[in-house]
Amino acid sequence: MPSVFFSYSHVDEALRDRLEVHLAMLKRQGVIATWHDRRIGAGENIHHAIDERINHDDIILLLVSPDFLASTYCYDIEVKRAMERHRAEEAIVIPVILRPSDWHEAPFGDLNAVPKDGKAVTRMPDADEAFLEIAGAIRDAAKRWGRRATPAPATSPAPTPEPSLTPSSATDGLRRSSNLRVAKGFTQLDKERFRLETFEFIANFFENSLTELADRNDGIDVLFRRIDAVRFVATVFRHGANVAQCTVFASGGRGFGHGIYYVNGESLDQGSHNESLSVDADDHALYISALGMQDFGTQRGQKLTQEGAAEHLWELLLRPLQGRAS
Repeated sequence: MPSVFFSYSHVDEALRDRLEVHLAMLKRQGVIATWHDRRIGAGENIHHAIDERINHDDIILLLVSPDFLASTYCYDIEVKRAMERHRAEEAIVIPVILRPSDWHEAPFGDLNAVPKDGKAVTRMPDADEAFLEIAGAIRDAAKRWGRRATPAPATSPAPTPEPSLTPSSATDGLRRSSNLRVAKGFTQLDKERFRLETFEFIANFFENSLTELADRNDGIDVLFRRIDAVRFVATVFRHGANVAQCTVFASGGRGFGHGIYYVNGESLDQGSHNESLSVDADDHALYISALGMQDFGTQRGQKLTQEGAAEHLWELLLRPLQGRAS
């Protein structure tokens, strides 16, 4: 089966873990085997182990992010060797865009990246859908590699090796499970930081989107007002008339949970809202959940990225302009 090598920055380890979860079925079916530097055993030479794998594994995943591009080892050593083998048709290189970054001018910039159109995983509304798409691309690559690597029929049967009760010393070091993930725990502080970071992301997302909305549509004017550190109001005017407005705030927990709340219109009241977002976690990452109050619960159960959460609230604001009921 094709072997898959992860080239990545340790800053992106949580995203790498989530990707590997989505590759579990491929590994169970024997379609691929995976390897990354966290599989290096105690006492092994780290650089030798990495060189051995990047020089022999069949599919090389470049997990692209700003930190990956800034890493001298990833960029100058692993990317260089990966592209040499790709050009020589000794391996298949797949750029996996984890986070927004200036990767198009990199040595792998002309390769077809995943997710589709090279959009970063963290900018997708649902990260699980992005990882599912990536897993599908890796499955296709494994099939292509299998057709490429199928040897010609032998002219005579190969001799049957003598059975041995002693494992080969050449393979002893590689005999270990690929299931080495350990569930990660997230503290209340981790969740609180993520909540405030998400609020800041949403505020910037709304401010930038309002500017673009006005630039692209005649007769549309906008107003973004930051009330305080955890509240803003966004207003859209058509020919001077207020046609869409919302307030978004992050609650500190007094009378509310620790969430992010959306209110139709301008409001300083924390007693009511039209939509709410909360921070949740699985075994590997923090994510955003929407209550789905204006979507009859259709958003419930989705693991939203910060952009997915921002896009969800932005869609609520635009409903009056797009002729949909709010």
